[in-house]
Amino acid sequence: MKIRLWQDAENRTLLANLLKKNMEQRPKVLTVEDKLMVLGCKDLEKRIVEAEMDLTLAKSQGYLKNQLRQSESFSEKKLLAVIGVYTGFGSYLKRQTSRGSWMPRGDALKKLEERGVVVRFVIGRSANRGDSLDRHIDEENHRTKDFFILEGHEEAQEELPKKVKFFFSTAVQNWDAEFYVKVNDNIDIDLEGLIGLLKHRRGQDSAYVGCMKSGEVVSEEGKDWYEPDWWKFGDEKSYFQHASGSLFILSKNLAQYINVNSASLKTYAYDDTSVGSWMMGVKATYIDDNRLCCGSIRQGELSSIIYSC
Repeated sequence: MKIRLWQDAENRTLLANLLKKNMEQRPKVLTVEDKLMVLGCKDLEKRIVEAEMDLTLAKSQGYLKNQLRQSESFSEKKLLAVIGVYTGFGSYLKRQTSRGSWMPRGDALKKLEERGVVVRFVIGRSANRGDSLDRHIDEENHRTKDFFILEGHEEAQEELPKKVKFFFSTAVQNWDAEFYVKVNDNIDIDLEGLIGLLKHRRGQDSAYVGCMKSGEVVSEEGKDWYEPDWWKFGDEKSYFQHASGSLFILSKNLAQYINVNSASLKTYAYDDTSVGSWMMGVKATYIDDNRLCCGSIRQGELSSIIYSC
């Protein structure tokens, strides 16, 4: 009996201690000042969340004040376009062909810039930084002054989808232009025709211009145009609509969008499908222009050619 009473007393003490501890952990009664402070914090938190949402929206639309300042300091006059001609270490003869046909050289290149159009060969750096490949490009650029070298990009065939991110991101930071154009070095361009097309589109935001296409996703490794991420395209294995990679155009705010979100943009096996996937996530205006198709012949139609391949 004494043992039972002792155990009951011990249990009561234990329960009392637990109740006391629980009471100490309960929130104290808030004063009016405390309540106002809490309400003020909640209001501030709400405004911070709204500001963050506005900032995210602004970034998604390509607005970034620091970039605008950099661009304005680089070029006082807003350009019509920056045309990047993709080239590689083994493409010297292709570059010479372009220089001998449609691409201006020397003083003619400077006069073209005075008209608001910048044209540059675009190339990255060698995997072995500073080797003979890099030196030859530096020497060629010293003579011709027509390169745009992507210092942070490793030039390689398998890195082309990443190169397109580097190009648009770096170009929009260096030049303030209405349009940014990606061109391959194996095509012959009617430069005046392209400039006319760009002038016609002047003032149009969110423009994604090119020869729009879609097609089969190749899922068999070893075949031409193999896509390692083929399984992401569903049972039909068909690419979404996108501009052909030989020549396509982005307006400034879309180029800025790529720059702002570069780290999180997924690349696929090819640069044209990669850009097409990024455009699906924004309110881009798709402009399918037959003049930007190879030879401009499609669906039995013939229009004035911008380039031939």
